[in-house]
Amino acid sequence: MLIWYASDYYRADSEAADYLENTGIVKVVGIEDGLYFDGAGEDIAIVFYPGAKVEYTAYAPLMMKLAENGVDCFLLEMPYNMATFGINRADEVMQEYDYEYWYISGHSLGGAMAASYAAGNTDKLDGVILLGAYATKDLGDLAVLSVYGSDDGVLNMEKVEAGREYSTNYTEVCIEGGCHAWFGLYGEQAGDGTASISREEQWQQTVNAVLDMME
Repeated sequence: MLIWYASDYYRADSEAADYLENTGIVKVVGIEDGLYFDGAGEDIAIVFYPGAKVEYTAYAPLMMKLAENGVDCFLLEMPYNMATFGINRADEVMQEYDYEYWYISGHSLGGAMAASYAAGNTDKLDGVILLGAYATKDLGDLAVLSVYGSDDGVLNMEKVEAGREYSTNYTEVCIEGGCHAWFGLYGEQAGDGTASISREEQWQQTVNAVLDMME
């Protein structure tokens, strides 16, 4: 049953491979548990946890766009495509690489697991970025950014509202016309709403929100 469950996941669209190639600005490097998007920035990095049962490379477009804007990204592959089984993988990255500012982020369940990791490691981080996700533990005064689409049919908004109480430094951005799956590039997701904007527009608005938070 575990083999069956692990093989049933959302695969990255073929176009995601286009974002795994080096550009004039960003170098994409394979690391032990994923990919490192090394852009022009030197001070800020994000460790990213993918959504539940989503192939991690589906988030390559968003990572590439962040790296192009000076925020290096570590996109981590999770056991069985479930961040629940790799919640502490950020430790390895943060021990090996040297950045002045560290943020942790994730989509959906990956965001929830990123927030759980952050709750136990507030001294190592400067902020948490939740994409279609919510916190369930106290994050103290860590900067927290929550981004979701107005047409997200998967996200539990009651839990988002409850999650606001777990941070004293909380910002929320609703992308008008966005949906749950459009943070990645893996097709439509069961139960999701219908987006009225393109994936590219949702990625760009997400990048803008992240950069505003970091400023």
